[in-house]
Amino acid sequence: MRAAIEAGLAQLGLDPGKGAALARYGALLLERNRVMNLTAITQPEDVATLHMLDCAALCAGFDLAGKRFIDVGTGAGFPGLVVAILRPDCAVTLLDPLEKRLRFIREVIEMLGLSNVKLLHARGEDAGRAPELRQGFDLAGARAVAPLPVLAELCLPFVRVGGRFLAMKGVDSQAELEGARALIQQLGGQPEEPWDYAVPGCQVVHRVWPIRKAGPTPEEFPRRWAKIRKNSGNFP
Repeated sequence: MRAAIEAGLAQLGLDPGKGAALARYGALLLERNRVMNLTAITQPEDVATLHMLDCAALCAGFDLAGKRFIDVGTGAGFPGLVVAILRPDCAVTLLDPLEKRLRFIREVIEMLGLSNVKLLHARGEDAGRAPELRQGFDLAGARAVAPLPVLAELCLPFVRVGGRFLAMKGVDSQAELEGARALIQQLGGQPEEPWDYAVPGCQVVHRVWPIRKAGPTPEEFPRRWAKIRKNSGNFP
C-alpha cells in the first residue's frame, strides 16, 4: 500500500514522504473494519487509490495551505483526515454524527501525532446553525454519497463569504449540478467550472465542483433533516 500511495502522491505533485503516514492510516482502517463498518473498500490496493489518492487530489487541485477546512460527514476520515495529513498548516474539522467513527479517527490522530485536527460529533444540519461554526470556514468538503442539493444545504452554511464548498462527485454529475443550481444560489453559492482528475494507479476519473460562497446563507438554512430529505428526490 505504501509504495502505491507514494507513487500516486508523486504523480499528483505532492510530497511522497507523506505516503508512510497515509499507509499506516489505511492499514488501521482495514484492521478496524473487521469489527466495525468503516468502509466497503477492503483491498489494500483499492484503499490506496480509491481512498487515499482520491482524497489527496484535493490538495493537488486546490490551495488548502493555511485554510480552515471542514469535512461534513467525514465517515472514516475522507477526505478531511487525508487533507490534514498532507497539509499540516490546514486547520481541519471533521464532523460526523456517529461516535464510533470518530473514535476510530481519534486513534489515527493519536497514532500519527496530528495537531491540526478537531473532531465534531454532531449532525450537519444542527452544527450549521451554531454561531461559532456558521460561516466560519474557508472551505467545506464532502465526499458523502448524497445528492448535491443535500450536500450543498449541509455544507454551504459553514463557508464564509468568499470561501468555497468543494463537492466531490463523478464526472457524470452535470445533470445533478443543474438540478441543484437554484438551491445553491438560494444558499448563497455560485457554481464554478468543474475540475476533473484521474486517480493515480487506477482508471477512475472523478470531478470536484467548486461552489463559491458569493453571499451569506439565509437564516432558514439548513432546514431540519426531514425537510432536506423530503426535497432531495430519490434519497433514502
